[in-house]
Amino acid sequence: MSKGQILKNLRFPNVFILLLIVFISCALLICINFFTIKILSANRAYVNGESHYSKGQKDASRHLLTYLYTKDPNQWKLYKEELRVPQGDGTARITLLKAGDNEIARKALLVGRNHPEDLDDLVWLFVNFRQVSFLAKAINEWEQGDRLIFKLFIIGQQIDAKIKHNILTSEDQQKFLQQISIISDKLTINERNFSNTLGEGTRKIKDLLIITNIFFILVIVCSVCIYYSIMVKKLILSKKEIEVKNENLISVNHELDRFVYSASHDLRSPIRSLKGLIEITQSENDIIQIRNYLTLMHQSLARQDQFISDIIDYSKNKRKEIVIEPVSLHELFDEAILQLMHIENANRIIISKELQIDQIYSDGLRLKIIIFNLLSNAIKYADSSKKEMFISIKTYIADGFNKIEISDNGIGIKDEYKDRIFDMYFGTNKNKGSGLGLYIVKEAVENIKGNIYVSSENNIGSKFTVTIPESNGI
Repeated sequence: MSKGQILKNLRFPNVFILLLIVFISCALLICINFFTIKILSANRAYVNGESHYSKGQKDASRHLLTYLYTKDPNQWKLYKEELRVPQGDGTARITLLKAGDNEIARKALLVGRNHPEDLDDLVWLFVNFRQVSFLAKAINEWEQGDRLIFKLFIIGQQIDAKIKHNILTSEDQQKFLQQISIISDKLTINERNFSNTLGEGTRKIKDLLIITNIFFILVIVCSVCIYYSIMVKKLILSKKEIEVKNENLISVNHELDRFVYSASHDLRSPIRSLKGLIEITQSENDIIQIRNYLTLMHQSLARQDQFISDIIDYSKNKRKEIVIEPVSLHELFDEAILQLMHIENANRIIISKELQIDQIYSDGLRLKIIIFNLLSNAIKYADSSKKEMFISIKTYIADGFNKIEISDNGIGIKDEYKDRIFDMYFGTNKNKGSGLGLYIVKEAVENIKGNIYVSSENNIGSKFTVTIPESNGI
């Protein structure tokens, strides 16, 4: 497998998944922080509201006690005004529990001296989170406080009634003083529990927010690091691919230079030869000699035709897409033999076929090029000095490969040429070929993921074996 193919086979995780993780994490982080801040803001508003609640209750108790002993109507008026603060909060709590967010609840919260800009957060937290443990506990404390406020309200009504009817005694004053003190003490404990509960909830939310932020920041950092690592690897891989492509391009350019030079030379050489033979023939009167010249002309044209055919095969092998389809080897061999019978001595060669396999799945064009060129060489380089010339064709399956074997008893290949026979424009006899045939065969075999092997002895013969994968997954 080539370096380029190895690089192409590397795969990385989809970077868009990492970008999506980062995007989702950032979005979740923003949402969580937004709602957490909103909850903390609402908690702060409740704590602030509790301070007004507590102050209103204490001021109401103080004015009521003053009214109890001074019977000053202004103190009664101030008492009622201050008591409206916790009563307003109580009305808001009951309304929110029964009807949810509405105008009555909001007006009641305003009576409780809550800031108008805090109303949305107060109502939102109560309506959506009243089942959460810390808020449910705080609401329970709030309810108990409202009951004590109601008791304080009843005591105030009793005191006012006795004062207005002028039946308040010193014993009544002592009794009412004791009751108000008990309620104030209980309310103080109740209000403290309310604030502590909200404070505990706030601390838990803060800790949860810190943990959540750390988690999502780690997710984002890890995703970015992985993304960066992948992109760096891709850049390195792209650099290597570019280097491989540059190497291939240099090789292709070098090959193209050789091809253009040799092609122009090989195309012009038969033309020059024909022009010379024609000039000689024009001045020749001997019929036998003229026939000899015509034979030479025919050979020159045959070489020209073979070279053009090789160039066409070279172009097809380079440009045509590989198409895997069922191919009949029997038909390809018969077609090639029929086309090659015009070559000198072809009719004297005994061609035997032993096809254990016929149909295979591969690229028909490449197989045709391979078979045609190998048979053409076997015929061209036949040893005419031998009494019997033969070409043996075999196809079979071995070791999971389809194998095509073409052997002959031709002139063979000298040892010093064996390592170069698949090079472009290398030929042991330029009069018999263009030097492109085996080069094209080698490339065609590689295109269909196969291999080609050659064994040959000089003056004994040659055997070419082509192996093609049985399951050609190209």
